[in-house]
Amino acid sequence: MVRLDEIAKALEADFSGDGNVAVSGINHPAAASPDELALAMDDESFAALAGSRARTAIVRRGRTARTDLAATIQTGYPRYALAGLTRLFARPPHSPPGIHPAAVVDPTAEIATPASIGPFLQIGPGARIGGGARILGQVTIGAGARIGTDALIYPGARIGDRVEIGHRVIIHPNASIGADGFSFAIPEPATPPPPGQPPVQRIASLGTVILGDDVELGANSCIDRGTIEATTIGSGTKIDNLVMIGHNNQIGRNCMIAGRVGISGSCRIGDRVIIAGGVGLADHLRVGDDAVILAGAQVGGSRVAPGAVVIGMPAIPRDRFIEQLKHLYRLKKLFADVAALKANSRVELGGSGDA
Repeated sequence: MVRLDEIAKALEADFSGDGNVAVSGINHPAAASPDELALAMDDESFAALAGSRARTAIVRRGRTARTDLAATIQTGYPRYALAGLTRLFARPPHSPPGIHPAAVVDPTAEIATPASIGPFLQIGPGARIGGGARILGQVTIGAGARIGTDALIYPGARIGDRVEIGHRVIIHPNASIGADGFSFAIPEPATPPPPGQPPVQRIASLGTVILGDDVELGANSCIDRGTIEATTIGSGTKIDNLVMIGHNNQIGRNCMIAGRVGISGSCRIGDRVIIAGGVGLADHLRVGDDAVILAGAQVGGSRVAPGAVVIGMPAIPRDRFIEQLKHLYRLKKLFADVAALKANSRVELGGSGDA
């Protein structure tokens, strides 16, 4: 149970009523019990508060809640308040301190304390794990890898040799960081390979992957190591499930990359870029700071300008895409108008011919 005045202090929000009232959790007003805090920060949930059993609520600042509530929190930042509330009431994964006896840790690896190292995982030679790290079962960490403080790594994650991971990074189940890039030597068009060489020859990946601080990588996502230099992900960037980031990419700070995005090799993506679900980026692209690439876009060419909003296949500015859609919607009427003109033209020609 958490008291309302403690919640308001943690959120840096205002409250009215009895701050000593404690709640066991948070819920939508329609489903909230008397001991849960009702989340009534948008129009729909605020309307539902009228018939709620909840005795406490959090609302957007400036709104007047039910007068019979025991206490009310007011916030001017609903989404940030939700983030803070979910942290307060989150149930962390089971991660007892210490090294599980079923873990395989190379004698030359360094693990700072406190740390939680789960069962059936492997930590390679020369790896270094920062204090406060929680590494759950069945994770593999390669030789020479670096994991920062307070990292949370879920089961099944694969972290390759020499990969560098910053502080407070979260890696979800079965993510892969540091696999070799998809890079091959092939003959020039209409040209045979060198004598004695196979037509397709593998190019080794000598680089690594570097994740900045506060990066989050979703389940079953993959980040490939660079060919010579590192593939880099800037601090604060959040990557959803089922995302593929190819070799040699450099992605900036505080970007948001949604599920099923595929980024080909050697792209340069700026800071605060938003890439929505199902987007594909061709190799060697440049994406400027604060650009937004909307869902399903397929980006070719060479550049997305800073602050641009693009969509479509191939991706074009959103305004031009909407203009094209409007023209498409007018085609039916246009065809009907043309058909009517042709019909009228035949009538007039036929009439003058009979005369």
